[in-house]
Amino acid sequence: MTTSMTTLLVHGATLLTVDPDRPTPFVGWFAVGADGRLTAVEPGTPTPEQLADADEVLDATGTLIGPGFVSAHSHLFTSGSRGLGMDETLYGWIEAMLRYVMPATPEDMYWSTRHGAQDFLRNGITTAYDFTDGGLQFDKTIASFGDRLPDTARQDAQLRAKLDAGLRSLHSVMLAQGAVPRSEALAHVQDVVASAADADPSLLLGVAVSGAVQWAPSPDTAALEVQVMREYGLVNQAHFLETAEMLELQRSKFAWYADAGALTPQLVFGHFIQTTPEIIAAAAAGGCGMSWQPMSNGRLASGVASIPELRAAGMRVGMGLDDQSCTDVADPWNNMRTGIAMLRAQYKDPLAAPVADVLMMHTRGGAEALGVDGDVGSLRVGRFADFCVVDPRNPDTGPVWDAVGTYVLACSLRNLRSVWVGGRMVADGAVLTDPRADEVVDQVHERMARLAAEVAAR
Repeated sequence: MTTSMTTLLVHGATLLTVDPDRPTPFVGWFAVGADGRLTAVEPGTPTPEQLADADEVLDATGTLIGPGFVSAHSHLFTSGSRGLGMDETLYGWIEAMLRYVMPATPEDMYWSTRHGAQDFLRNGITTAYDFTDGGLQFDKTIASFGDRLPDTARQDAQLRAKLDAGLRSLHSVMLAQGAVPRSEALAHVQDVVASAADADPSLLLGVAVSGAVQWAPSPDTAALEVQVMREYGLVNQAHFLETAEMLELQRSKFAWYADAGALTPQLVFGHFIQTTPEIIAAAAAGGCGMSWQPMSNGRLASGVASIPELRAAGMRVGMGLDDQSCTDVADPWNNMRTGIAMLRAQYKDPLAAPVADVLMMHTRGGAEALGVDGDVGSLRVGRFADFCVVDPRNPDTGPVWDAVGTYVLACSLRNLRSVWVGGRMVADGAVLTDPRADEVVDQVHERMARLAAEVAAR
């Protein structure tokens, strides 16, 4: 154990560390330093001296503890728009969801995003790749956002919301779309990066690009994204090949990314369902990652991603909860089980989705895909002490024959006893420790009601 001050020591639980060097769960203990990072993760029991030296001790005997979940693909601003477009595919759902989002002010976006962030924390999701809304109108007839520059104030409000909620995130922004002068597009990026410069680096894990070639009218969009990736060193996650709508047009745009030099480890493909063997091979050869959203893909009838083939090709795969208005319940356990069921049914093979692998993809795998696995995604020394305490006996799930099997297949949000970020409890059961949590709920309901009335009056 290091000599740094121990602010929290947790013992007695079965630890699902998702550490590739220690993949088998064990009963043990871990310590947290003043910086919120793990200073020790060990089997067995701590010494009396180690217990005495800790500022706080949590006896977690009988529980299962896993890393905080990573949502590798999220849209937190949609948290106030659940249940809309319930019988639509992607483009119809986007239109239904944005109906009440488009007239929103930056402050409206702040509260809806904070609502989404605290919903994530309550449900054990401690890190999110968050696609922000830039106030651009989507035209489903041509699957395009037109020629527009995103609203920086709107994007900044969403960053502020995540920071105030205490959620770790990659703050992803859409760049200028269509025939916007390159100088204006780059000035927008500079403003976004500058506004994030003073953010707490333990919460803001990076600014990122919301890739939009799927909806772009020309290869210029890919060229702009690559220029920004290179100049600022940013990760770019692109929604790509999500829906079967306009499929051949979508597939033809893969060449835009390839020709622009985007196929690198900085590029993550979101959804990536309607692929071909040739597209998978090219993406894997470039070192690209992929984010998988099974609940959303099922809800929007988008299809089943070829996860076994993507992983066999060597792509890094993480899991995400996507929009809270198309996953509707931001439940990582349900997301894992949905993914397992979809893949096993599709391939008629249980090994298409091994349970331990799916847990890995929703924790360390997501962090690896996004390039932040040195900070989050596993219970390893040096990573942030973000973790979920799960009680398989409240309500009781029966004997724990296999810790991973019980954790993923038998437990759920009802078993989630507490959620911790950086060694600090943020949720005690379903109750958030944030003193403003109730205010956030009230603000969202009031503001969404106002927006609905404004839309109805038009």
